[in-house]
Amino acid sequence: MSSWRFLVRRSSGFAAALLIGTALPWSQASARDDDLRELQIPMTAEWQLVKDDRTRSIRTFARLETGKRFRSFKVEAVIPASAETLARLMLDFSSYTRWYWSVRESRLLKQVSPTEYFLYLIHNAPYGMPDRDVILHAVVEPPNTGQPFVLLRVNAVPDYMPLQPPLVRMPAEDMTIRFTPLPENKVRIESEGYVDPGGKVPSWASNFVQRSAPYSIIVNIQRMVEKEEYARNATPLPFPVQLPETPRP
Repeated sequence: MSSWRFLVRRSSGFAAALLIGTALPWSQASARDDDLRELQIPMTAEWQLVKDDRTRSIRTFARLETGKRFRSFKVEAVIPASAETLARLMLDFSSYTRWYWSVRESRLLKQVSPTEYFLYLIHNAPYGMPDRDVILHAVVEPPNTGQPFVLLRVNAVPDYMPLQPPLVRMPAEDMTIRFTPLPENKVRIESEGYVDPGGKVPSWASNFVQRSAPYSIIVNIQRMVEKEEYARNATPLPFPVQLPETPRP
């Protein structure tokens, strides 16, 4: 295997696009240069549009909040699938290696209740840097009469279990995600979050993740919900994802 291909495979996380620039066709390298120029644009505390993909109904934003090392992110998207299908994908924790950003291991550590979970993920890092691990505490708030959507709160809990050298423990992979069922078997996703990979990471590398990962994750979700194992699964969910219908008088 040539050296640049090895780097691409090994660095599928923070900076793969930067490691293969010399091997890209001119048009792709130019797009990569545009990405780098955007990373150099000074961020403010206000949300700035990063990507507007009208074909896939995805918009991503970024901002730099006071007191934080890296940029925060926001995503607005529409998923062409039912709320039940999307919930089944999100609850299939071992599948995160197939669609979540640069994950090489994912597993459920503990299920506290039907709506509370502790997860363990290992993220690939660029070549020459140690991989990262993170423990996530996920809490689901099902819809109710005052909340017509599913609310998912995810926060890193770095002290939940001992460190696993040589992995670097991530202090933050925090996000709030709102799933709103729409007509015609669609779901609106609105998410805001912040990721701190921990350890020594160049700001440009982490900012590349904050810029690229949210869009990539949504594209992968749109692909995964088409699979029969989720779209045609009739197994009951552990919590409701739709508001109950109001009885007719």
